[in-house]
Amino acid sequence: MKNSNFFKASILALGVGAAFNSSAAITDDISKAVKDSKVDVSLRYRAETVDQDGTNEDALASTLKSRITISTGKVFNLSAKVEADNVSFIGNDSFNSTVNGKGTYPVVADPEGSEINQAYLQYSGNIFTATAGRQRINLDDQRFIGGVAWRQNEQTFDGYRLQVKPLDALTLDASYVFNVNRIFGEDSDKSDLSGDLILLNAKYAINKQHSVSLYNYSLEFDGAAAGTSTNTMGATYNGKFKLGGTGLAVKAGFANQEDAGDNPTTFEASYSVLEVMANFKRFSVGGGIETLGSDNDVGFSTPLATLHMFQGFADIFLNTPKTGIVDTYVKGSTKIGGVGLSAAYHMYEADEGNAEYGTEANIAAAYKFNKQVSGLVKAASYSADDFATDTTKLWFMVTANF
Repeated sequence: MKNSNFFKASILALGVGAAFNSSAAITDDISKAVKDSKVDVSLRYRAETVDQDGTNEDALASTLKSRITISTGKVFNLSAKVEADNVSFIGNDSFNSTVNGKGTYPVVADPEGSEINQAYLQYSGNIFTATAGRQRINLDDQRFIGGVAWRQNEQTFDGYRLQVKPLDALTLDASYVFNVNRIFGEDSDKSDLSGDLILLNAKYAINKQHSVSLYNYSLEFDGAAAGTSTNTMGATYNGKFKLGGTGLAVKAGFANQEDAGDNPTTFEASYSVLEVMANFKRFSVGGGIETLGSDNDVGFSTPLATLHMFQGFADIFLNTPKTGIVDTYVKGSTKIGGVGLSAAYHMYEADEGNAEYGTEANIAAAYKFNKQVSGLVKAASYSADDFATDTTKLWFMVTANF
């Protein structure tokens, strides 16, 4: 009887001890998560000028983006992030922000306002990461899916994302997005794109020098945007080669796009890119040709891309012309005295027909003052032939991260 009571008491003691140990472990995890949490602050001031033929006034936009980001540590592999942005006019606001009613000025799509840029819950396992909520999604080089981080109000996505790495060389990425928070801000009727968007991407690293990405992006938009619904399937190869003392970087890609969802127009258009860059010790130089085709008077579209990174800084071709576009370009970069310098020259023409759209020159200079503060000056000059009008843009930007 005494042994039985002793046995029961021992079991009870072990249970209580286990409960205390479990509670202590949870408390330790929460304590560590709090310690691992961090707050980041980012400030980005930019002055942008636009001189565009056909508008009554030149634009001058002076804006400040203020961002605060709160990232928690992990509790049972769960973490959260909340990021809030504010865009304010600092001094001059002589530009068309798309919502301020100043239609006599050229567009600088940096409207005033505050909004939640990201807010999500994330689970990180051994081979996969699952994210639910408002989030940034940048796939490959952002030619099809990106955050448009150049604009003061970033593009983010409401939905669910699963990233799986079953092998060291293989990364699988799948997202379901039901709303896109666009760059135009909450006060614009173009602020959101809702629908059923399925983003599938697989990247395989053959080795350290060569990789291949396969993707399928199904964009079925609601409402008035349904007319732009598409399905795009393609592949991109990136490779690095050594030729003597010269390094060659090669990018080659192809995609096919067709109508989807409630798009009333039947079409099938193609995309291709081939770029070769030669990397020397002190500079890089190269060029390429990128083609967005057309069919049935519909141009190959990339509505969720970070478009400022492609087809010139002047942003003349944010929407592909109905006869498509061929962008033949040369570019180069170097660094002198800590200043990063780059330049590019583009020649644009129609993919169908004989139209010569125009040419564009881009230059940029970037300098990092210290770990927190960096500066950028860049310019774009578009000379029109058969498309749009002559446009010159100049930017001065300072970014500080804390």
